[in-house]
Amino acid sequence: MIRIAPAGRVLAVAAAASLALTACGGGADDTAASQETASSSAPASSAPAAAKGDGTLTLGTVLPQTGSLAFLGPPEFAAVDLAVKEINEAGGVLGKPVKAIHTDSGDTTTNIASQSVDKLLGQKADAIIGAASSSVSESIIDKITGAGVVQFSPANTSDKFTTVNDNGLYFRTAPPDKLQGRVLGDLVVADGNDTVGILAMQDSYGSGLADQIAKTAEEGGATVVERVDYDPKAAEFSADVTKIKAKNPKAIVLIGFEETSKVIQELVKQGLTADKHKWYMVDGNMSNTNYLKMPKGTLKGVKGTIPGAEAPDAFRERLLTVDKELEDYTYAAESYDAAVLIALAAEAAKDDSGASIAAKLAEVSKVGEKCKSFKECADLLKAGKDIDYEGLSGPIEFDDNGDPAVATIGVYQYGDDNKYPGKAEEYRTGNIAG
Repeated sequence: MIRIAPAGRVLAVAAAASLALTACGGGADDTAASQETASSSAPASSAPAAAKGDGTLTLGTVLPQTGSLAFLGPPEFAAVDLAVKEINEAGGVLGKPVKAIHTDSGDTTTNIASQSVDKLLGQKADAIIGAASSSVSESIIDKITGAGVVQFSPANTSDKFTTVNDNGLYFRTAPPDKLQGRVLGDLVVADGNDTVGILAMQDSYGSGLADQIAKTAEEGGATVVERVDYDPKAAEFSADVTKIKAKNPKAIVLIGFEETSKVIQELVKQGLTADKHKWYMVDGNMSNTNYLKMPKGTLKGVKGTIPGAEAPDAFRERLLTVDKELEDYTYAAESYDAAVLIALAAEAAKDDSGASIAAKLAEVSKVGEKCKSFKECADLLKAGKDIDYEGLSGPIEFDDNGDPAVATIGVYQYGDDNKYPGKAEEYRTGNIAG
């Protein structure tokens, strides 16, 4: 666990009231059994008119079972399954069990996500949780929202989603790259680094996050001496790392997905080890599984940021009853909250159609009596009261764009075993305007 002094600039930036929150981001079996689940929401005025639902909330997922973010899949699937289990144990939605259908998102090198969406729409999904990758979500958002179905991502952090034409049907529980970039950029400077090298995957996630980190670091007095935006599908990264080595920066920021393991191997090969240069990572490559085969201590001392609150211990224990093999918990809380919020919105609307769910999502996240579980919140709704769901990932108050208006960024540090412990320093924004 790391500690940055409360007076430090990282905390000040994370608490700024005028940050523009956006979203970006970067298993289970396709034939998973039916279960309970929930859906996302948007402002009532922007959601398209739609026929009433069929009375059974059908929740689909398009999350990574394969591809460059496959390590994020297990905690996300487990969290949705746990939410569905608990929702159904509490009586379901509209008096019926929620039905959950899991599918694979793959990554941008395949057409898997589009095929998965077709399958879910064919099975009359009312809301779809996913994708984890922002680029994948960009490729399927028109198909989902154009069908009148809610798309709710637990992990998208790209700034593009704030202004995307989504018919009021796109929501996310993950805070944006703009915020994560500011926190990480300030962290780099707070650690005493005046020269910085950046290795970023070339896509909307990598390039956008690199832009914000570079801007923040330079505003703090550091100099970005080299930035390399690389092809994540490349077979090797020797030329990219050589460009960084030539400038000999004190800090090296790594922005990517699964391919980061190859980048790290090349850094070590060229002598740019973590004990000689300070490495920093982000949510797309922070993993407790991807680096275990590397020599002990390879990542010791490496720091990284993950949007969202740390998964509480009691929640982790509940997740392990669903998937006892879990080692990563990234975006588990956000996935759980997405499912619960969708279910609560359907209850509040007394209808399971996508448009009805979207029209109530903002309302159940910030209007009324505070409650912390589906059962507690659903009981209040049945008693005729308005609710304010306080989630595991944070307060969760949606703005008019379907973005979280309050956000948390966790800062983690790797140990000698190439894993980061479950405790983090967290930086929470205040209420953030658009």
